[in-house]
Amino acid sequence: MTRKILVLSLLLSAFLLNFSAVAFAAGSETEEGKEDPTGFIMHHIKDSHEWHFFNIGHTHITLPLPVITYASDRGLEFYKSSDFQNHETHKFGKEYAHNGIYIDEHEHLGRVDGGSILDFSITKNVAMMLIVIALVLYLVLSAANHYKKNGAVAPKGAASIIEPIVIFVRDEIAQKAIGPKYMKFVPYLLTLFFFIWIGNLLGLLPGAANLTGNIAVTFTLAMLTFIIVNVNGNKDYWKHVFATPGVPVALLPIIVVVEFIGLFTKPFALMVRLFVAITAGHIVILAFIALVFIFESYAIGVVSTLMVTFINMIELLVATIQAYVFTLFTAMYIGGAVAEHHHDDHH
Repeated sequence: MTRKILVLSLLLSAFLLNFSAVAFAAGSETEEGKEDPTGFIMHHIKDSHEWHFFNIGHTHITLPLPVITYASDRGLEFYKSSDFQNHETHKFGKEYAHNGIYIDEHEHLGRVDGGSILDFSITKNVAMMLIVIALVLYLVLSAANHYKKNGAVAPKGAASIIEPIVIFVRDEIAQKAIGPKYMKFVPYLLTLFFFIWIGNLLGLLPGAANLTGNIAVTFTLAMLTFIIVNVNGNKDYWKHVFATPGVPVALLPIIVVVEFIGLFTKPFALMVRLFVAITAGHIVILAFIALVFIFESYAIGVVSTLMVTFINMIELLVATIQAYVFTLFTAMYIGGAVAEHHHDDHH
């Protein structure tokens, strides 16, 4: 088995080395004009108006994405990302403006005349998000149709994947962390888990978008949790924030400030934890791939391939753990907001 893995690693390394660094760097260059063997790392991590998969020599295999703009004096306009780039290098820039609109090298959309414009484009991360949503809907609806047609029978197909996760989230996360009122929040917790989990897993595929490693996505998920927690907070929850029981009056002003700040640090921690964990994993994997092109050595290629394979296995575990942790902490925050503290009167 070990021999087969080593042979496979050697073949894969040879395959990678037969491509120039351009195949992964996506046209990134250093200040001296040379190809940057590490430039593809940030290109993969960042969002883009174009979905770049890989290069074959100097041929870019890409998917142009819709560029949707709105300006008060121009109305709603639709373009393709390929309208705003060099067709050979696939670089964006003001010099490639189309119809008075351009996308700069930092993926910011603007107007040549300096006027204001709103960007409603379907970027790579937005497209990836739609794919994740579609896949989650397909899985859960397939499972639902299975039970609708067959009743309470042994799960098959998508239902065999969905049912254990639903039961686990309901019984081991929601019920234990929230308490008697848990059923109200199970749909949200399941949506969180499946969206993050599927997004994490798809993000590990070659050429995929770094959806859950995008700070805007994790910020949105954290804000949804923040809103749900505080909208459903009962009087005991808010009393604990603004009139913490058992605290001396002299310390109350300090504790209230700390508790109030805590309202925002909780979702902030959710946001940063998921963002950092996923982004760091992608960077480490891509960094090991970059070593092949930096050293241009078959020996480094073999070692790098083995390390990438090993880290990818770890990332599969991290993808599940991060979905679980985000869902668990969300349930704990909700549980703290809806819990009734009748026992306080007896102390």
